[in-house]
Amino acid sequence: MKHAKLFSVLVIAALSVYAIFGFYFLPLSGFEGGLTRMGQLPESLFGWTKPQPHIPPELLRQSDWQDADVLVVGDSFSVGDPLLSNTKPYLWQTVLVQNGFKVHTEGWGNIRAICEDFTPWLRSKGFKGKYIILENVERAAESNLDKSIKCHSMSYLSTPYSLPSPPDAIPDRGHKDYSGKLSVGIQTWLHELEYSYLNGQSDFNQWELPNHVKMHRLSNGCSLFSHPRCQDVLFLSEDRVEDFDENMFAKMSVIESRLPNLTPIWVIVPDKSTAYLNSNKQFWDLASQRFHVPNLLKSFRQAIQNNTVDLYRGNDTHLSTEGFLIMGETIRQSLQ
Repeated sequence: MKHAKLFSVLVIAALSVYAIFGFYFLPLSGFEGGLTRMGQLPESLFGWTKPQPHIPPELLRQSDWQDADVLVVGDSFSVGDPLLSNTKPYLWQTVLVQNGFKVHTEGWGNIRAICEDFTPWLRSKGFKGKYIILENVERAAESNLDKSIKCHSMSYLSTPYSLPSPPDAIPDRGHKDYSGKLSVGIQTWLHELEYSYLNGQSDFNQWELPNHVKMHRLSNGCSLFSHPRCQDVLFLSEDRVEDFDENMFAKMSVIESRLPNLTPIWVIVPDKSTAYLNSNKQFWDLASQRFHVPNLLKSFRQAIQNNTVDLYRGNDTHLSTEGFLIMGETIRQSLQ
């Protein structure tokens, strides 16, 4: 009996300690942005705070294959990221919809590739439109082109469509999430302590974090980002450093040869690192002259020079709502 009571006391004590630890550390494991999640850094320091434009829900509606005059094939910049609560689908497309275009969007996960039989397959789906927008983020663009060039026959995966809700104008971080892992919360706390130490060093300018995340100190960071530690900005270390060469243009030509009677619009979204750190790349200038490529790097650099806050979100690799609207306007101008 005595041993049973002692065991019960130990269990209660252990549960109490876990509850105390969990109450403090578990909210730190709830991430809103991809870079904070991968690098395990608290949203309280790197989550954006400036209100974003409101998107009317009706502009997020997509057209059926048969009714659309624009087909978009894209990655998470076009179809959202289900792992991130505020990375919604169809945001830049709202600019086209608002200007009278009927848009149908498919993810690369559904389309797979622009195969040799793409055009007859597309017509079999009932698409009668003229424009096809091929969107890729810079770091994955060339590898996706390679997949398409090697593909002979289309293999389409259809997924149910549901009208998404608009992104939040401002994130609600007042509600604490206790659904994460305690170990992740503790690691996030340890990274916060390490960051506090590094931040106090006079020569601190960058930091390599886990899972391909890196931090760079920007002299004008607080003019460009709204997160509390705005002088320090998170990037993906897998972002492309080198510029595209002639091979990229050759591969684009191969794909265009598969699209007779269609107008392909190549949308290559600059990596976050390209926009802020490596903006001297020439691909977008050359591609806008030689192919139908909206010069997103030029548009983004102009926005940065105008001190647009949170063009890319501080805690993520994706654009903010305002950034997506700038992207959409640049694409709209290419269509017209």
